[in-house]
Amino acid sequence: MAKILVVDDSPTVRDEVAGFLRKHGMDVDTAVDGRDGLAKVRANAGVKLVISDVNMPNMDGLTMAEKIRGELGNKSVNIVMLTTESSQAMKDRGKAAGVKGWIVKPFRGEAVLDAFRKLAA
Repeated sequence: MAKILVVDDSPTVRDEVAGFLRKHGMDVDTAVDGRDGLAKVRANAGVKLVISDVNMPNMDGLTMAEKIRGELGNKSVNIVMLTTESSQAMKDRGKAAGVKGWIVKPFRGEAVLDAFRKLAA
């Protein structure tokens, strides 16, 4: 299966999401913030889905999404935000950056498993 990158500065959330996806047979890597996530997408053309928090140190998730689309010119990777942010302004910025989905924490894996499988295909 295609590679999924989980980007979150919280080790607890990162491990929960990555562990759930691995348990369901998916190939998952993790990153600790947007800068780390951007570097991993740059280094691995096999990443098909990025699941990212918004609020992180060094580089936030929306800036990372904008850079994936702009600097890397990568339009094929699917990006989903998994965040506590629910403001319409943030969602609009995400949509402008090409974010495919917006999930407000807490993470409920079973509810999004099929969607993640499709986005990672």
